[in-house]
Amino acid sequence: MMIITLNSPVSFYFIIVLSLLFINGSNGATITIVNRCSFTVWPGVLANSGSGSVGTTGFELVSGGSRSFQAPASWSGRFWARTGCSFDSDTGQGSCLTGDCGSNQVECNGSGAKPPATLAEFTIGSGPEDPSRKQDFYDVSLVDGYNVPMVVEASGGSEGSCLTTGCVADLNQKCPTELRFGSGSACKSACEAFGSPEYCCSGAYASPTVCKPSVYSEIFKSACPRSYSYAFDDASSTFTCTSADYTITLCPSLPR
Repeated sequence: MMIITLNSPVSFYFIIVLSLLFINGSNGATITIVNRCSFTVWPGVLANSGSGSVGTTGFELVSGGSRSFQAPASWSGRFWARTGCSFDSDTGQGSCLTGDCGSNQVECNGSGAKPPATLAEFTIGSGPEDPSRKQDFYDVSLVDGYNVPMVVEASGGSEGSCLTTGCVADLNQKCPTELRFGSGSACKSACEAFGSPEYCCSGAYASPTVCKPSVYSEIFKSACPRSYSYAFDDASSTFTCTSADYTITLCPSLPR
């Protein structure tokens, strides 16, 4: 008869395995960010109120690099790319040209992106009950403008559309002059550029029956049909999947 004590290597192995199964089990999603841009980016991460941490709120990602995160069940939040960043090697202080979160650090520390910025938004496990996990919702949003091409792909999913979504077009090249940010490094939304209720879907326009697509949101929608182009663009822009993992690719290759 062999007795395995708690401090034996075998029991330690099983504790580790059980821990990993608990953390990385079916009630969560692995989210991977891949940088295919020809330049370094500094992704930002913002969890919604009440959501846990994925381990970071901002980091550097060189061209060709990738990094993965474990999002727990019921996690919701957003990812985006900061570009043109400069951080002092001694103090860690700095800022970014686009997508800056105002923390003056690589970590965003609970702050979101300053528009314009392309956003990948997720809600993990918030929909109808499923034997393995609740349904996920995800989208790529241009409601806060655009700075880099981005797609989100679901893998290993079951129920739901599980479709790839995002924007592979270079909207900086198609950006109307009145929406252009700086020297053309990003494209503002009409709401950001003009601040009027009809473009922001606010005030008297704060409902889908009143706030309709504008000539500017139609430019975004035409170039990126599956992305959110304005606040009430839900029907063709929100996607669902169950038991999936997700890959966010920055600057994906244009389809052949």
